[in-house]
Amino acid sequence: MKKIYFILLFSIFTISTISAQQKQTFAISDGNFLLNGKPIQIHSGEMHYSRIPQPYWRHRLKMMKAMGLNAVATYVFWNYHEIAPGVWDFKTGNKNLAEYIKTAQEEGLFVILRPGPYVCAEWEFGGYPWFLQNVPNMVIRGNNAAYLAATKAYFTELYKQVAALQITKGGPIIMVQGENEFGSYVAQRKDISLDEHKKYSSVVFQQLKDVGFEVPFFTSDGSWLFEGGALPGALPTANGESDITKLKKVVDQYHNGQGPYMVAEFYPGWLDHWAEPFPTQTAEETVQQTKKYLDNQVSFNYYMVHGGTNFGFTSGANYDKEHDIQPDMTSYDYDAPISEAGWATPKYNALRELLKTKETPAVPEKMPVITIPNITLTKVVDLADVKAKITPIINDNPLTFEQLNQGDGYVWYSKRFTQPISGKLELNGLRDYAIVYVNGKKIAELNRYYKKYDCEIEVPFNATLDILVENMGRINYGSQINANNKGIISPVIINGETITGDWKMYQLPMTQEPNLDAYKNSGKVNRPTLYQGTFELSKTGDTFLDMRDFGKGIVFVNGINIGRYWSVGPQQTLYLPGCWLKKGKNSIMIFEQKNDVIQKEVKTLNIPILEDLKAEKGQ
Repeated sequence: MKKIYFILLFSIFTISTISAQQKQTFAISDGNFLLNGKPIQIHSGEMHYSRIPQPYWRHRLKMMKAMGLNAVATYVFWNYHEIAPGVWDFKTGNKNLAEYIKTAQEEGLFVILRPGPYVCAEWEFGGYPWFLQNVPNMVIRGNNAAYLAATKAYFTELYKQVAALQITKGGPIIMVQGENEFGSYVAQRKDISLDEHKKYSSVVFQQLKDVGFEVPFFTSDGSWLFEGGALPGALPTANGESDITKLKKVVDQYHNGQGPYMVAEFYPGWLDHWAEPFPTQTAEETVQQTKKYLDNQVSFNYYMVHGGTNFGFTSGANYDKEHDIQPDMTSYDYDAPISEAGWATPKYNALRELLKTKETPAVPEKMPVITIPNITLTKVVDLADVKAKITPIINDNPLTFEQLNQGDGYVWYSKRFTQPISGKLELNGLRDYAIVYVNGKKIAELNRYYKKYDCEIEVPFNATLDILVENMGRINYGSQINANNKGIISPVIINGETITGDWKMYQLPMTQEPNLDAYKNSGKVNRPTLYQGTFELSKTGDTFLDMRDFGKGIVFVNGINIGRYWSVGPQQTLYLPGCWLKKGKNSIMIFEQKNDVIQKEVKTLNIPILEDLKAEKGQ
């Protein structure tokens, strides 16, 4: 009987989406979600537009619909759209949020919008633009005039893009989230009073209303964190709560003694970090918990139903005391029902069997997959040659990325010594990964993850100390989000002496592929090296670059930064979408930081390697 009831509810939900521009109503009332006045249950999946190539959006949304879902939830990433102070991009490629929402509606899915301003999401800086840290007197995520002026500007720009896409105006947006997991931040920042925290969250919530959002609001927190995160006038939802009794009790406590009940983040998998095991969850576990929700009239949103990829420098990092930083991988596969490359997994098939109805469409065909004959790397250039053509910034002390007005990538710090010095080199302010050279010879690798901040060093007379520093992703979760400067953020110390005077800083943001046309082959072992090659294709398709022979770095294909790799794993391949390849000539460039050996070629595979964990040398 219950199954028939849910089939009827789902049918109502599906039929209502046929007319894409028909105005409807969606409300939270009498303990229910009401669509056009009738109770419905939300079966949603989280999928982020920024982590999927735009040409694949429709395919992935079709996969969701074919799994039996009726809604898609997505964060909005502030730093993905404000690309420089006051400069907004909501139109280019993956940034076209409105197009993503419209496509979801065309595929019969409602949309749950999660605009932050903080989103976490294992995303660089939790969604905040890095340059907010340069604004005088700004305190991120606090009751602070400078910060709240910035959030208001962001919400204003966002609303321009999505105003007409609310269900009240014929669009698919049925709910909007106020802030995000704020209860956990309140619990971590006990140095700030609850009253002060509440002042902040209430202002942000009011800003969402003031710019024009008129659909129902909700909050999203762990069930034990509602005191800090719940907002009057918003439905509290409980992330990760599997205990139905506890879920209903805490929602009733903070929502007029009644539901509806929803788990806004139901985890069918989990996030993963470099140098740590890849976490998995069985299909049986996910199906059993889904059944619990169905049987108890609990709405849910799978986080993630399809994770996708942290292309470029978009991956963030978590913080813990053991490692200081836990950088998130390029792959955001998440062990989700739909794999990183958009494939139906056994978990997907099991959930589809549970959720599908007579109206559920067939599973769309898998995107074509190819392997490419080994790609020869014909140009091998020492990064120092590129650095030599960059005008450095000179300062008495090393400057941070932010002081250099740089968000991502690398900074090469260089200092010439007129007198010899030896002893322990200390980089206690390293953020996050460095290779140290003396007169061009590699001395050590320092690494914030392993808390390796020092090494023995000997600098002879008239020698040059070079330190190539990588930003591995700003912290996206926890109290340390306000301590997110990158580069060298404290004095460089050798043998107890602070090293000052004429530090040169060469900026290598790598936001665009370096042009190597004017350079000759000069790459050497143990030197940071740029590799370049071309390859011909008669047909295109998805593939996976096999990076197991390389050390650490990034890859560009046809000018697109497809992400970071690191030999420690567990990720050993990089997903290369076929839509970014072309028939005929294609190009590849690899920036290899460690370069333990000179590479001759790069291989591809037709399956990913995401669970091959290796020990870092010297750790």
